[in-house]
Amino acid sequence: MPFPVLLLLCIMIGLAPFSPEPHLVEKIRMLIQGTLKRPIDIFDLFFHSAPLVLLVVKTYSMIATKKRKS
Repeated sequence: MPFPVLLLLCIMIGLAPFSPEPHLVEKIRMLIQGTLKRPIDIFDLFFHSAPLVLLVVKTYSMIATKKRKS
């Protein structure tokens, strides 16, 4: 998946809905407070953080590949 598409997904899904607060921020706050218990909330955390995880994995993979070639 190209970086621009991944970045767009990170912004759109990671920050949706933009008002009153993004789901990802809300779910991380719930996780820290220990109130993330309902299955729908856990699914929301995974769904909204998936593009960010993919971006981190892709970036790490590219850096590791470049180091091996050097």
